[in-house]
Amino acid sequence: MVDHEVDTAAGTAVVDADLIDRRTASDGVLARVRNGLSELTGALRRVAEHVLSDPEAAARSTIVELAERSGTSPATITRFCRAMGFEGYADLRLGIASETGRARSAGWTIDIGREIQPSDPLARVLDQIMAADTRAMHDTATLLDLTEVERAAVAIAGANRVNIFGASGSALVGEEMQFSLHRIGVAAWAWNDVHEGLASAALLRSGDVALGISHTGQTRETIEMLAEAGSRGATTLALTGFPRSPLAELADIVLLTASQATTFRPDALSARHPQLVVLDLLYIAVAQRTHDRAHAAFRRTAQAVDGHKAAKGVPS
Repeated sequence: MVDHEVDTAAGTAVVDADLIDRRTASDGVLARVRNGLSELTGALRRVAEHVLSDPEAAARSTIVELAERSGTSPATITRFCRAMGFEGYADLRLGIASETGRARSAGWTIDIGREIQPSDPLARVLDQIMAADTRAMHDTATLLDLTEVERAAVAIAGANRVNIFGASGSALVGEEMQFSLHRIGVAAWAWNDVHEGLASAALLRSGDVALGISHTGQTRETIEMLAEAGSRGATTLALTGFPRSPLAELADIVLLTASQATTFRPDALSARHPQLVVLDLLYIAVAQRTHDRAHAAFRRTAQAVDGHKAAKGVPS
């Protein structure tokens, strides 16, 4: 079958370079495809969507079969392989087969992508949610650049003040991070109101840190608050699922997460657990780098609330 979309050599070269530059050979194949999907267009995007829809079938297909099923051509499949960082189709097939085999052994593939039906028993729904979240966690681990986490931890550990910006569900994630940092003596504030956030960002300066949280990286309010913080000299961090999003492009340090949508849990909601895992890692990294101060602060804060715990033997 002949492509209905034309991929110019120049356009493909740009896409290939962009995608390869920010990936390593250790990345999971499917994580690479999901992460780069928003940047692909035309025939290359159709190949990516087909691979994601049924990875096991893609791993069994010849290059001609994959081209026919995705409505493209063998030449496009070859370009897609290069965009994903592989020399050829054989390497791509091997990578997908290895990853789907590991996923099957670990139970990650159970019902992923299947719509949850009103009549589904809760046991099946639980299995589907667990499988989707496990896949998202695994993909996040492959996408996350630990060097960037290290840089973020060093910046926060040495900061006079940390501002955390987010809206809606991202605000809840930001509040968790703010609470954790406060427990170890880091002066942190979480803002979800754009007016209050902008006012606080305007008071930041060099040596301070601002963290913007947005799965899409396109939330205007969060972008505005992080931009204001950066303009005042603060080190800016972005926690997002899209490395070429406006929020990521704005930030000094980018922490990437993956997601696996299920019924009633679109990407923005299904990204919540991976976001919390990355921020937990960042929090622990900060605590490691401020060990004595963090340990003393954690002990004092625990003692402060200890009196409000129910006495043993007394019903709560």
